[in-house]
Amino acid sequence: MTLAAVLTPLPVLIPTLSAAVTLLAGRKPRLQRLIALGALSVVVVVCAALLYLADRDGTLALQVGGWGPSEQGMGPLGITLVVDRLSALMLLVSSIVLLAVVFYAIGQGIRDGDERQPVSIFLPTYLVLSAGVCTAFLAGDLFNLFVGFEVLLSASFVLLTIGGSKDRVRAGISYVMVSMVSSLVFLFGIALVYAATGTLNMAEVAVRLGDVSSGTRTALFAVLLVGFGIKAAVFPLSAWLPDSYPTAPAPVTAVFAGLLTKVGVYAIIRAHTLLFPSGGLDPLLLVAALLTMLVGILGAIAQSDIKRLLSFTLVSHIGYMVFGIALSSELGMSGAIYYVAHHIVVQTTLFLVVGLIERQAGASTLQRLGGLAAASPILAFVFVVPALNLGGIPPFSGFIGKVALLEAGAQSGSALAWTLVGGSVVTSLLTLYVIVRVWTKAFWRSREDAPEGHLSAAAPTALLDDSEDVEFLDRDDVGRMPVGMLAPTGALIAVGLSMTLLAGPFFAYCERAADQVLDPGQYISAVMGK
Repeated sequence: MTLAAVLTPLPVLIPTLSAAVTLLAGRKPRLQRLIALGALSVVVVVCAALLYLADRDGTLALQVGGWGPSEQGMGPLGITLVVDRLSALMLLVSSIVLLAVVFYAIGQGIRDGDERQPVSIFLPTYLVLSAGVCTAFLAGDLFNLFVGFEVLLSASFVLLTIGGSKDRVRAGISYVMVSMVSSLVFLFGIALVYAATGTLNMAEVAVRLGDVSSGTRTALFAVLLVGFGIKAAVFPLSAWLPDSYPTAPAPVTAVFAGLLTKVGVYAIIRAHTLLFPSGGLDPLLLVAALLTMLVGILGAIAQSDIKRLLSFTLVSHIGYMVFGIALSSELGMSGAIYYVAHHIVVQTTLFLVVGLIERQAGASTLQRLGGLAAASPILAFVFVVPALNLGGIPPFSGFIGKVALLEAGAQSGSALAWTLVGGSVVTSLLTLYVIVRVWTKAFWRSREDAPEGHLSAAAPTALLDDSEDVEFLDRDDVGRMPVGMLAPTGALIAVGLSMTLLAGPFFAYCERAADQVLDPGQYISAVMGK
């Protein structure tokens, strides 16, 4: 058995087994934390090794249980796990983010509420979420991709509603209902694909779809796109996200914002390049990308709470990724892959910073914030670096990714592509406006000038309204930012900056990944053994 075959299932197995052990150790929180940190640290090392092997040796395929291709030329009958450059990159970036967020959660005390919250289930559930993310990235067949999504749904509902507050339960119900609709659409798409091809293995589906009429292929792709588009928060299927994410604790919101929508984007890339490479729905995807950018950023402008503001910018920047995918060119796909990795890190970092703002100032709404730059220069630094990166200021990685996408759009030369180029520039400028607005109101002006700045962390609870950020205002630890929260935030900032400092080799890797995913033959040969 090769090293790759040994390593491939570990990103799923390690978190799953560790979740079971941490659940049994529920009465021993220190042991829980050591297990979770150790497990996710090992996963980072394993994913780094898989990235090296996939880049050196090409696509790696493992038939779990030895159910390989039959002598009759049929595809694998069992579970297929596939690691290529794209999935390896997603695994590594996701595992780094998952490790940083769990460090942050432990440093924070995991919760933002009172002592009655069931924090003993946080780490087991978080590890299950990690296993679900890795399952989705490794799945070589549609059914196990569906399983990965369902594991994510189950774990994310628990994390979203941890503490059982009214706002969190309401958001959790909305999130689950939308996710169930998405899952039902995806399951319906799976049934249609199986009816048309007689298999769910993606490599074999790609081969057999060649014998299916173009109209049927387009219909199948459209159904899958709806399911994946809901999970990726592509307009008009994105209305659920800004209402679901901001109510959760800061670590949960951060990992949701950074990872869960990117799993949907990854699924769109797989379907678009491997199963339906004809590009028949590319104009529709370009229109959806443009509307996602503009509607998302206009929604962000209207927000006063930083969590909701960042949730809308998250939706907006999904449009950049869909833009690159829909161009169906090597440069466009390279830019999309680069931007996905960049955005996972930067968006997660910004939501962690919001947790630090709540810890320092007792609120996340702009009406109550002010003077943070003077009160905490460290906090100002950890905000402004990822914020400028998100805004695409040169020479940060956000600028590099956007330039690649704009160049790919210009190379395409179509009227729709040029419209997307203009929309991308407008969205980038509006993102910068939103970031500057947060900086001037929360960090630069004095707190006394804020409309509700007199409601400080020491204000009596009776003076406060019933808004979702009130739970932080009567904390006795407001003003103290633990090293356990600052250190992982700083580590993710360093990861984001490394994407700038190492932009040459990193983008070259993304180009190799794009070349690989745009050539379905490499994937099919690795899985089918031909």
